[in-house]
Amino acid sequence: MVTTSSPDALKRLAAERALDFVDSGMRLGLGSGSTAAHFVAALGAKVRAGGLDVVGVPTSESTRRLAVEHGVPLTTLEETPELDLTVDGADEVDGRLRLIKGGGGALLREKIVAASSGRMIVIADRSKRVARLGRFPLPVEVVPFGHPSTAVRIARALAGIGLPTAMRLRQGSGDGPYRTDGGNLIYDCDLGEIPNPETLDAALSAVPGVVEHGLFIGLCACAIIAGPDGIELLERG
Repeated sequence: MVTTSSPDALKRLAAERALDFVDSGMRLGLGSGSTAAHFVAALGAKVRAGGLDVVGVPTSESTRRLAVEHGVPLTTLEETPELDLTVDGADEVDGRLRLIKGGGGALLREKIVAASSGRMIVIADRSKRVARLGRFPLPVEVVPFGHPSTAVRIARALAGIGLPTAMRLRQGSGDGPYRTDGGNLIYDCDLGEIPNPETLDAALSAVPGVVEHGLFIGLCACAIIAGPDGIELLERG
């Protein structure tokens, strides 16, 4: 039983539990977002204490800066193309370990790093556990060239499989649209419940101009879910 149910405390609890899966010599993917930030901080503390000899590949520029701040040695996928383990957060996770990610905008690099890893572990607080994906808007990353035309084709693809077509171009902190670390744009799609994520995955991936989307299917091997009553481990059967 944890002493507090605050979301930040639960995120920290899940992140610290993930350290149990990290061994010296590992090549790690370092996720992005508030929960992953707790993991990077906890990992750095253990590295500085002399308890771990690891290298990490950050999934975003913000994670790279955080890892440097906490003393986590870094590498790149160019130098280290195969990783042992990625630890990352999620915006939603269902009982089959399918995810929605990309609320922070790093979905492309997150998916590349996860796919380069032997195993992916998701860390999250209980609010991210859902019976069916889709409550969180699904991010779809697109190239800037002709993006309004790409948005039309995305809407057609969604309608073709019976899903709502409401979407909005994500806005940045200034006057213009949000730009990912790779310079791309993101459309956030309000889909409601997604009855068949695999069908949606295929439909979006077939649209020219779509770089990537926030459905992570078949990548997550284990989820560490922290709630007021402790840790729940979801593992692929």
